[in-house]
Amino acid sequence: MDSIWQRLGIAFTEPVRDPLWGTIMLPAEFAAVATHAEFAKLGRIMQLGPAQLAYPGATHTRRAHSFGVYSVAARLLKAVAPGADGLVSPEGARAFLLAALCHDIGHFPFAHSLKELPLTEHEALTALAATGPLAEALAAAGAEPARVAAIVDQGRSAADAETMLYRRLLSGVLDPDKLDYLNRDAWACGVPYGVQDAEFILRHVAVDDDGAPAVDERGVMAVEGLLFSKYQMYRAVYWHKDVRAATAMVKQAVIAALASGALLPDELYGLDDAGFYALMARGGRDPAGLVRDVRDGRLLPLRYEAPYDEASAPQSRAAALSERAAVERELAAAIGARVGRPVRVVVDLPEPPSFESAMNVRGSGRPFHEFASVFRPEVVGGFSRALRVLRVFVDAERELAEPVVKEYFR
Repeated sequence: MDSIWQRLGIAFTEPVRDPLWGTIMLPAEFAAVATHAEFAKLGRIMQLGPAQLAYPGATHTRRAHSFGVYSVAARLLKAVAPGADGLVSPEGARAFLLAALCHDIGHFPFAHSLKELPLTEHEALTALAATGPLAEALAAAGAEPARVAAIVDQGRSAADAETMLYRRLLSGVLDPDKLDYLNRDAWACGVPYGVQDAEFILRHVAVDDDGAPAVDERGVMAVEGLLFSKYQMYRAVYWHKDVRAATAMVKQAVIAALASGALLPDELYGLDDAGFYALMARGGRDPAGLVRDVRDGRLLPLRYEAPYDEASAPQSRAAALSERAAVERELAAAIGARVGRPVRVVVDLPEPPSFESAMNVRGSGRPFHEFASVFRPEVVGGFSRALRVLRVFVDAERELAEPVVKEYFR
């Protein structure tokens, strides 16, 4: 047994086969968590939601992703523990590994797509599960449920330096979540853009004098690679036009159902994919059939796209969720008058994506961007601006719909 794990009293005896990382080993006492109904539900939620409409291989689940995050987290903890100045305790290490395994328990279908809405964040829902239905299994696995909750949910207080370290390891620049989902999503979609050299990264991650994750000078390259890979995955996969069509269609339906009172926020929490589609099919929650069409793979066709221009008053109006429904109605009326029949219009403008780069270079007292040759803050900020594209999807002929939309946004 490795000396670090021996010191922490953790023995990895239970194998889980994974197509990305090979054999993942769990402690036997983690079995009650890995077989819990809350964890099993993640196997019924696709990691990339509607991306399988554009990339048929993207049918991997949040359960598979969660095992991957746990695996990378274990390797990350092993890499940083020797230099963590005694911060890593046996109970804390177990809490961190279980937080990594359970970090997505609070996810419900389309949660990322709906994060602009006034819904409880999935991290907070995970924390509630950790201190609720999962508490007994977590305690039996040797972790304090409240600490697991505090590691996952940054809205909770973290009273000690060890918990803060785990929180930064689990959600940071080179965190296990990104290292798994970028690699796993690229593998499933058959694209090369998200592939990360995890072994190299783990050799160059450490803990700095402030108890925060850092990289050495050679590790700067790892941060650069991750930033650019994330940008490319957004361009090619996460914000592919068909993925954005499906996302915007579901979002419009959910916004309308919430606004009318036909849907309550609490009804979304705890669902799997099938449960979400069934919920939206009942009680007049999807009168335009948008969610049904996404389920059945019928997407509204793209009829207009342009880089987002915040100086444009019509585009800024469409960017505001409070105004977007009115914009869609106005466009539908104008296009319908030209086409001679009612049409469905969905406007999509993604929220600015986050490209975390706040990581120090160990021993220098200097942040990552001062060492990077290209990835200065303004360049990283440019990634977000370049990715934001205004798109309008309409079930009408392009030659009839496009001129109307162009005139509206001119």
